[in-house]
Amino acid sequence: MEKSTIKTPLRKLRRRTTKRSWKLKQKLKLAWKSIKIRVRSHLPGCLSIKKHLTHVKSRNQEPELAQVARRICKISNDATNSLAYLLQLPKYSASDFLDRGDMMTPAASPRENISKMWRELHGSKNWENILDPLHPWLRREITKYGEFVESVYDSLDFDPLSEFCGSCRYNRNKLFEELGLTRHGYKVTKYIYAMSHVDVPQWFLSSSLGETWSKDSNWMGFVAVSGDRESLRIGRRDIVVAWRGTVTPTEWFMDLRTSKEPFDCKSEHGKNVVKVQSGFFSIYNSKSEVTRYNKESASEQTMEEVKRLVKFFKDRGEEVSLTVTGHSLGGALALMNAYEAARDVPELSGNVSVISFGAPRVGNLAFKERMNSLGVKVLRVVNKQDIVPKLPGIVFNKVLNKLNPITSRLSWVYRHVGTQLKLDVFSSPYIKQDSDLAGCHNLEVYLHVLDGFHRKKSGFRVNARRDVASVNKSTDMLLDHLRIPECWYQVAHKGLILNKETGRWVKPVRAPEDIPSPLSTGPRPIYSL
Repeated sequence: MEKSTIKTPLRKLRRRTTKRSWKLKQKLKLAWKSIKIRVRSHLPGCLSIKKHLTHVKSRNQEPELAQVARRICKISNDATNSLAYLLQLPKYSASDFLDRGDMMTPAASPRENISKMWRELHGSKNWENILDPLHPWLRREITKYGEFVESVYDSLDFDPLSEFCGSCRYNRNKLFEELGLTRHGYKVTKYIYAMSHVDVPQWFLSSSLGETWSKDSNWMGFVAVSGDRESLRIGRRDIVVAWRGTVTPTEWFMDLRTSKEPFDCKSEHGKNVVKVQSGFFSIYNSKSEVTRYNKESASEQTMEEVKRLVKFFKDRGEEVSLTVTGHSLGGALALMNAYEAARDVPELSGNVSVISFGAPRVGNLAFKERMNSLGVKVLRVVNKQDIVPKLPGIVFNKVLNKLNPITSRLSWVYRHVGTQLKLDVFSSPYIKQDSDLAGCHNLEVYLHVLDGFHRKKSGFRVNARRDVASVNKSTDMLLDHLRIPECWYQVAHKGLILNKETGRWVKPVRAPEDIPSPLSTGPRPIYSL
């Protein structure tokens, strides 16, 4: 919008109005200048607001002018719900998903330097006053950690006909490059593998073939650390541990055992024993000498790498933080991981945080209290339509919550830990209102709704940047008129390639560097960061 289109009407109006009206117009002009910048970068083509302002100015009605000024000033401070009504922008249509090259709006928001505010964003004040409304810097940081977890899902080989089912399709040196996540400025230093000694239905993937890379282990996540450039932007050296959940429907959680196992014998005080759900405990702590990948438990693998990285960067005099993130089952593993890190790595005191998505309850009251005393900050991102955060014991815990004055101190009841950021899946105008609730647990759905969230009482942000098509990666949640195929994310031709010499479709051989090997599970040299 040209500068002259704003100045000319205001000059004419100045000569014909009172001093009070002129002050209003000045306020209007400044507010419009602020919103014009936002409109140019996020919402091109706003002819409707220009016509409306021109109409009001030509009528020269002071009350109406004041009303418009107030509306636009409100928009400049809260460019979400008000903008949606004032600009009356159309929703996505099928044509919006056509490839237009450089003319398309970037799917990622610009990232500012957050070095002066990183402690608050990391939970030092339990995210007070930055959750409602949600601070844009916090939204981007949460999304970043969510994308790390999503990368584990996206690179997991879940083909039962593959001899590498349950492993990562790429080696750690090129994981982020293959998935387009190098922009975050982190490097993977170690892969994490897990197994279980208890019956956990459908929790692990296994190949239907006789010879496989591993009969009892699954790739569950990774340890990564921020590079030099990213560390300057975020104000510290950030170590990230990302844990995936399962790739099966959420019904498996209904078979969840309600029994608990002692988790931290060091903190026993009388009857207040720290306990966690037995299935989660088994996955996190199981190991066996006869396995190739779990001679050390997932806990031992992770803590060994975290301690190594902390020592290296602390010796260089750097500020170091640990952010543990996970989705679903991975959210449960993230809590236990953060607990151990805060307890066993004193150099991380006060700098351990958890960002979880759709995570279930993990432990008892003693577990919650011990987490709080260790100073672990936990932010739980939850969709209100998602059933998993209500487990284990969905019915039993619901009854006890109604009796809260009586049951608040019962040590054997499952407890959530930390601060909750509650989202509503159906606040998105792109989601089917009759969607299967199982899709509400999907991580891409979480990230989509998070990107559109501003505050509880406002609608979906009209300037949300995240690619809407990602919602249908493994769901069928998007409206049909958008014409995005359901469950579209898969390996091309389901893993088959055409042999040009024979003309036959064959199963490709993995590149040698991408074949999982116990020798490749060691740490990455830190000097390569």
